[in-house]
Amino acid sequence: FQNEINEVPFFDVQLPYELALKIFRYLGKAELGRCAQVSRTWKVLAEDEVLWYRLCQEEGYLLDMSISDHSCWKLALKNCRAREHMLKTNWKNRVGAVSQLRYEPGGVLCDVHSCDGVVMAGYTSGEVRLWDTRTWDYTAPVLAAVPGPGGAGAPPHVSFVRINGSLAVAAYEDGTVSVWSLLLGREPIHHFQHNQRTQALALAPGGTAVATASGFEVKVESPDDKGFWQTPGTFEIQKLVNFLNLVPDVTGSPVAVAAAEDIVYLLKAEDPGRVLHSVYGQPVTCLDVSAREAAFGIKTFGWLLNEPNQILLYNLETNQCVTKMGNSIGDFSCVNLHSSPPNMLVAGNKDRRVRVFDARRGAAVCSLYAHQLGVSAVRMDEWKVVSGGQEGLVCVWDQRTGTKLWEMHARHPVRHLWFNSHSLITAHVPEEKNPRGSSITDDDPSVHRKYRGIIYSYEFSVDQLAMESVLPICRSSYDEVTGYNYNIGLAVPYDSI
Repeated sequence: FQNEINEVPFFDVQLPYELALKIFRYLGKAELGRCAQVSRTWKVLAEDEVLWYRLCQEEGYLLDMSISDHSCWKLALKNCRAREHMLKTNWKNRVGAVSQLRYEPGGVLCDVHSCDGVVMAGYTSGEVRLWDTRTWDYTAPVLAAVPGPGGAGAPPHVSFVRINGSLAVAAYEDGTVSVWSLLLGREPIHHFQHNQRTQALALAPGGTAVATASGFEVKVESPDDKGFWQTPGTFEIQKLVNFLNLVPDVTGSPVAVAAAEDIVYLLKAEDPGRVLHSVYGQPVTCLDVSAREAAFGIKTFGWLLNEPNQILLYNLETNQCVTKMGNSIGDFSCVNLHSSPPNMLVAGNKDRRVRVFDARRGAAVCSLYAHQLGVSAVRMDEWKVVSGGQEGLVCVWDQRTGTKLWEMHARHPVRHLWFNSHSLITAHVPEEKNPRGSSITDDDPSVHRKYRGIIYSYEFSVDQLAMESVLPICRSSYDEVTGYNYNIGLAVPYDSI
C-alpha cells in the first residue's frame, strides 16, 4: 500500500510522500502514535522505517546497525526501551547473578583493572590473569611474563595492572613493565625496565600509549605506525610521582598529567616542564583526567589557613583553573571525571561521604553518607552512584533522590569499580600482602583464602536474585534435568564430565 501512495492529504492540501515524510521527521514517538490514528494513509506514513530508525539512533540504541538490519524499527525501539527498563529495575532491586573471580594459586591480589567487561588482575606470585565476564564460562588465562635474568628466584610482585580495548600492561616490583596485545596472544609484545620500583602506571583508555613513573622519571612508550615501540618522551620530575594519567583522545604525541606531592605537571613532548598547579604545602590526594579537563583533590591545613580541602578542575587547553569545588575537613581520597556525565564529577572523601559536583555551578549536587572508614572508589552515570569504602562496603545509590538502593560487604577495601548498563565489577584488594603468622607458600592454599582478596562480577540482565545466583562452576549448557543413570534431578544441569 505504501508504494501506491503518491500524495498524502494534509488537511486541504495534497503533499508528495517524500515531503510529508520530512514533516513527520520533527515528531516524537507519542506524536507519531497519534498521527497513526488519523487515517490509513497517515498510519503508513507514521510507521515508516526511516522515522523509527532515526528515533532509535537519537535515543542511543543500535548505533552500529544500518536501516536494512531490521524489518520493523518501531518494534526494535520498543524492545530496547523494555530492556533498558528491565535493567534499571534489576539494578535497583539487586536482581541478577553474582560470580566470584578468584584464582587460588595466584597469591594475594595486588591490583585490578577492567575495560568493557574484561578484568585484569595481578598477584603477589607475579602472575597476571584475565577474565572475560561477557561469557558465562569465566576463564582465567595466564599472561606470560618476561623471564628474569638467569631465570632463577621467585618472580616479583605485581604492582599495577591496566587494560583497555587492545592492550594489557603490568608493572612489577623490580621495575619491569610488560605489555600484551589482547589480539595476539599470551606472550608480551613489548617490555622495558626501570632501575627502581614503579610508582605509577597509566594506559590511554582508547589508545596504545603507556606511561610509567619510577623515581624522579616519567617515561611514555607508544608504537609507531609500523608497530615498533618507541619512547616519545622522558621527563624529569623534581619530586616523587603519586598519581599519573594519560589524556585520552589526543592526536599526535601522548600527553600525560602527573601529580608529584604538591605539584601537578602537564607533560608534553614539545613542552616537557609545564606546571599545571603548584601550591607549597598543599599535596594532591587524588587525580582523574578527561579529554579536556583534569580534576584533583588538594589537602590544605584548614586549622591554620582557614581553607577547607577542595577539588580543583583545570582546563588542559588553557592550563587555567576552571572552578574550585568542595568544602570538607577530610581529604578527598578518590575522584571520577572521565566516566561521569557531562559537566558532572563524583568524589569520595575520608570523612566517609560521597559528593556529586556540578562543574558549571562549582557546588555539590548531593552528599551521600554510608562508609565507616572513608571512601576508596567511586563511579557514577546519569541516575546512579556506586561507591566503595575502606571497610569493604559497596553501596549503590539513586543519585537523583540520594537514597541507598542496596549494599554488599566483603573483607578487604574496595580498590576498583566498573559498571555499565547491565554489569558491575568490584575488586576487594587486601592492604596486607604478606599475612602475619603463616607463609603464603604453604601447600594448602585454602588456609589463607580469606587473606587473598576477591573480585565480584554482577550481571543484572539475569532475572535472578543476586543472593541466590549460581556459581560459574555450576552453570551448564546441558539441557537435561536428570543425571546419567542415577536419576538425580539437578537444579543446574551439567556438561559432559
